[in-house]
Amino acid sequence: MLYSSYMLWATLVILLAEVVTGRHKGKHTANETKVLWGSAITGVAVGRPVAAMLVAWLMGLALPQWRGALAGTAFLPAFLGILLVSEVAFYWGHRFAHEAARWKHPWLWRLHRTHHSADYMSVVLTVRINPFWYLVVPSGWVFAIGLYLGMGKATAAAATVVYGWNLLTHADFRWDDPIRRHRLAGPVFRALEHVIVSPGIHHSHHGYGKDGGPFRNYAVTFAFLDWIFGTLHIPQGRPWRYGVPGKDPHWSEEVFYPVVRRGEAGPSGASVAGVGN
Repeated sequence: MLYSSYMLWATLVILLAEVVTGRHKGKHTANETKVLWGSAITGVAVGRPVAAMLVAWLMGLALPQWRGALAGTAFLPAFLGILLVSEVAFYWGHRFAHEAARWKHPWLWRLHRTHHSADYMSVVLTVRINPFWYLVVPSGWVFAIGLYLGMGKATAAAATVVYGWNLLTHADFRWDDPIRRHRLAGPVFRALEHVIVSPGIHHSHHGYGKDGGPFRNYAVTFAFLDWIFGTLHIPQGRPWRYGVPGKDPHWSEEVFYPVVRRGEAGPSGASVAGVGN
């Protein structure tokens, strides 16, 4: 509960700063408003709790004897273990979701596409998510399992780090650009970007064209995972465009796919793969 309260207030503070500084001006068309509010409300009110209950039910069904089994684990190793496992799991789940754009039936990409179709960056993208995505995102399962095993404080701390860093890397504020361009600090910062995900790295993931790369930079917090698996791209600046090239699906499909299918598919896997690489 305390974790949720902290994250809510952090999101609202950054969002207010974005609005006051005019970074949302002209961004919220009628269609975008429907996608944003539709996905945010259904995701927070339905997607997240249903996913949590599903994992708890499955764990209770499969491994009832493991409920609270690791409650005695020391905080630091539990925290580091959950954080690393969640990051590795998310990297591969996230990567598969993007590579699914090339599949004959790209259902996984269409679940994740809602998060990427906005043509801007903001903390609101952290809730601009198809509610069914919460059922498949691997990090959510890791956190739920951590809670089931009795490592509540360590799990909450790991989730706070991940979501808090998500806020920083999705926000429109780009404090990292001046550092990256600095004659002395720039090389050091670019070296650090091989370890930690910067706003520039994640903004690149949400873009296409020059310095964009929807098939790169899949990690949330630890850029060394992209570095190890050959998907790291360290940009020079902001990408040419944000969003997904081509025609967007109807807002109702963006929010409620796969329940709603309007037959207005976005770009094919080939066209997505052809940009930002």
